[in-house]
Amino acid sequence: MNAFLTVIPFLLIRFGLLSILDKEAVKRAAFFAPLVGREKVAYWFYQISTLLIFVSLCFLKTTTDPYWLYAGLAIYGLGVLLCLVTVINFAQPLENGINLKGLYRISRNPMYLAYFIYFLGCVVLTQSLLLLVILLVFQISSHWIILSEERWCVKQFGDEYIDYMKRVRRYI
Repeated sequence: MNAFLTVIPFLLIRFGLLSILDKEAVKRAAFFAPLVGREKVAYWFYQISTLLIFVSLCFLKTTTDPYWLYAGLAIYGLGVLLCLVTVINFAQPLENGINLKGLYRISRNPMYLAYFIYFLGCVVLTQSLLLLVILLVFQISSHWIILSEERWCVKQFGDEYIDYMKRVRRYI
């Protein structure tokens, strides 16, 4: 099976479901906080690695080895579920715009974690070392994007967000 088919649920959830739930949430999800210094370089690594993930999945095939297939499907399925839940949570912020519901009570960045798990499932399903390297670049660069988002959130929401940062871990 062509691995590009694994991207369809991601696209449907990230763009389709999110736009159905809240059109403003689509704009918020596409917003990148102001970047400084190395964050600007990380932004380009993030964008290019995202593109490379999608392009490489167009050319890869999923494994037929039962061990890798079942392991990959389990990780991939968890990623799909987490993407679904985080998108629903993201579409329901408080009136002031902060997301504190659902998985956002456990992680300040559950959507980035969901993406990582989702694409890690794709890595296992395809057994592609190249895709793994691209995913690692994606995840490392997303850390810098997250730092810029957190700085923006502190400016935007002040003490409420600082308190949230004290209560909830950045990742898990």
